[in-house]
Parts: sequence; C-alpha cells; structure tokens
Amino acid sequence: MATEGQSEGLVFHPMDQFKIQPLFGDGPIHWYTPTNATLWMGIAILCIIGLFVIGTRGRATIPSRIQSIAELGYGFVHKMVEDVTGKEGLKFFPYVFTLFCFIVFSNFLGLIPGALTTTSHIAVTGILAMAVFLTVTIFGFIKNGAHFLELFWVKSAPLPLRPVLALIEVISYFVRPVSHSIRLAGNMMAGHAVIKVFAAFAPLILMSGIGIAVTPLSILAIVAMYALEILVAFIQAYVFTILTCVYLKDALHPSH
Repeated sequence: MATEGQSEGLVFHPMDQFKIQPLFGDGPIHWYTPTNATLWMGIAILCIIGLFVIGTRGRATIPSRIQSIAELGYGFVHKMVEDVTGKEGLKFFPYVFTLFCFIVFSNFLGLIPGALTTTSHIAVTGILAMAVFLTVTIFGFIKNGAHFLELFWVKSAPLPLRPVLALIEVISYFVRPVSHSIRLAGNMMAGHAVIKVFAAFAPLILMSGIGIAVTPLSILAIVAMYALEILVAFIQAYVFTILTCVYLKDALHPSH
C-alpha cells in the first residue's frame, strides 16, 4: 500500500536539481569532499580567468569581442563603486569586482541544463554576505573608531525618537547578512524550480490526449521563464554588488 501511495504521488521533484552530491562515489560528504558545487564554482573561476586574463592578454587598441566584454564589465563595476561610495571607496574595487564576477558567472552557468546553481545555496551566498558584513564592520571601526557608532544614531530625528531609531538601526544592521544572502539564493532557487515544474508537463503529449494542449503551453512557459531567468541572473548579481557598495559607503561615511 505504501508503495502504491508513493507511486501515485509526484514523479518529479523540482528541488532535486539543488542537491549537493559527491563527484566521486556515493559516500558521505565531508568538508573536504569534492562535490558538484565544488565543480561548478571552479568552472566559474576558470571562466572569469578566461575572460579577464586570457581574453585581454593582447590589450589591442581595437579590442576583440571578448576584450570588449571584459572592458565593459570592468567599467560597469568601476563606475558603480565610484558613484555609490565616492573615489575614496575605489580601494575596494578589486573586492567588489571579484564579487560581481563570481556571482554573475555562477548565475549564468546555473542556466546550463544539468548544471548546479551554486548561488541558490545559502551556504554559498551566506559566506559572501558575511564576508561583506565583516569587511564593512572591521573597516568601519578601523577608519572611524567609535565614531562608526554614529551610523546608528540618527541626528536628524527628534531627540526623544533617537534611542528607538538607534535600536531599529542596530537590528537592521545585524540583519543585513541574512537579507543579503537570502535575497540572492531565494531568487535563483525560485526561478529554476518553476522551470522544472513546467518541464514536468512537457512530456504529457506522449501520455494522454490532454497533452496536445498542455505540452505547447508548458514549452512556451519554459521559454518565457528561461528568458526571465537570464535577466534575473544579471539583476541579482547587480543587486548584491550595489548593496555591497551601499554598505561600504556606511563604513566610509557613518554619520547620518
């Protein structure tokens, strides 16, 4: 009876695509075990090296397509950092640029059928967000000392409200790495899961008459969602990066 009940349930599992699996064998996963996440993060790093090191090694006056893409990405992030944090924040450009490149390549690689979207895992985005949080906090105290605490004291508010607002600001500050990481992971996971759900309806044309209507609609939905995910892959990398710049601006100029 249990077997029959299980066979009547869902034959597809949208979340299976996010499973972490060892690359070799089927044993338990330890911190040192090479997994599919290790593989796809490594591929993302190799792609970054290929684009920005190998692709620009000629440094031609008239750039090739690969060099043009690399220069466009470099200029895009450089302008973002300068516009948000000011020229003083350009010292963090290599760090912010590395973050952007890793996230955007990981997001786009996750769109390859059969690939693992590493940025859909809190374990990955959480580390990235915590690194930003610690960088901002440590640099804020090093640069400003105790004046960094002015970030939580809203001088423009009426005096009786300032303690309440300070408590809210402190809570908001420590929630930053949580919201920073969940926003990226949640958006990447949701889109891929929806695509997998629509994909499960595509083979219905081979199984029943209703599939004649359902299958074309599911294929159209998959195409539309895939196009949306291409946009989301870039937007989420941009959002994560620009929020990092905003947080760095707080460390550079903590007073309200």
